[in-house]
Amino acid sequence: MLVGIVGKPSSGKSTFLNAACRTAAKVGAYPFTTIEPNPGTAYVRIDCVCKEFGVKDNPRNSVCREGTRLAPVDMLDVAGLVPDAHAGRGRGNKFLDELRRADAFIHIVDASGSLDAEGRDVEPGSWNPCEDVGFLEREISMWIVQIIQRDWRHISRRTETEKLSLSKLLAERLSGLNFDENAIRAAMLEAKLKTKKPTSWSESDLFTFSQLLRRHAKPMIIAANKMDRPQAAAHLEKLQRLSDYQVIPCSAASEFALRTLGEKGIIKYQPGDSHFKILRSEALSDNEKQQLARVQKEILDKYGSTGVQRVINTIVFDVLQLIPVYPVEDVGKLCDHDGNVLPDIYLVPKGTTARQLAYKIHTDLGETFIHALDARTKKRLSENYELKANDVIRIVAAAATH
Repeated sequence: MLVGIVGKPSSGKSTFLNAACRTAAKVGAYPFTTIEPNPGTAYVRIDCVCKEFGVKDNPRNSVCREGTRLAPVDMLDVAGLVPDAHAGRGRGNKFLDELRRADAFIHIVDASGSLDAEGRDVEPGSWNPCEDVGFLEREISMWIVQIIQRDWRHISRRTETEKLSLSKLLAERLSGLNFDENAIRAAMLEAKLKTKKPTSWSESDLFTFSQLLRRHAKPMIIAANKMDRPQAAAHLEKLQRLSDYQVIPCSAASEFALRTLGEKGIIKYQPGDSHFKILRSEALSDNEKQQLARVQKEILDKYGSTGVQRVINTIVFDVLQLIPVYPVEDVGKLCDHDGNVLPDIYLVPKGTTARQLAYKIHTDLGETFIHALDARTKKRLSENYELKANDVIRIVAAAATH
């Protein structure tokens, strides 16, 4: 799973990445500070089942802090996109192509309205950030249109003359973008297009289809960033009226500051919390104490958190519809063959079956699957059992057990 961080220049994408992933991506108050894509690993926050079972866990592929499991999520911050990026402006095609592998997008929007469409400074509050949402949607959709158009005449004619499946042909053409046939069919159905007569599609039809395909295959949420600035609150209401998107108020700069102080042991702070505790007051200057008080009052108290962790959890659990499951080898001790308790957590799509999980763990387990065992009830589960959030199960197979 890969989440792309997108937006116009200087909106705070790299700051968001640094806050979420503790990376050191270059940030600056000028457009195109980011030239090459910056990868990072963020973490979703989950109430670990160790509390329910009353055990001390030993995670291997994740982290558990006082009953909060942090599971890794790959992220990629690309350079800012500008209007007509799909036509090559600002090296736009290169930056768009870097997003091919992304499963979903986080659109970082400057909610303070302090940047124009190109990412240049303007009078704070004077720019309507809703314009940014519309332009980015168009750029990504036009990027998809251009890719389809390269073979559209051939694909549309084959569909009609050879009576082939249009969705299958498009899935083959768009496989490099992680667009599967189900998403393609859903987009065509929603657009009410003539799938048996694609040669009749207009340019407008192709754009509508591409727009809907993006929404089905690479969903997006909006992080209304820079909520620490006074002009942002009024613009947040405008953004939240955009019915096609989930909008989350966010202050990446505040999150970065809190995490930095937390790692130094100056404050106690868990990402996503609505408060922090100062541990070493003597290590803070008067100005830093004032800034922390401002973050508490104007961000944490007002919005419940800085929004960064909420954005990550929302994109993973609400938008991508993933659920956490814990495979173990011993349902009594909840451990693996080395004795590690609740060692791994997997984030899988809702509807994933026990056998599909076995394949994710190891191909041999999937191919020789016998049954699964529920750690709570000790009942056998069939290969078609659909996993539930926080299931703890053992895979029983002829090759091995997990």
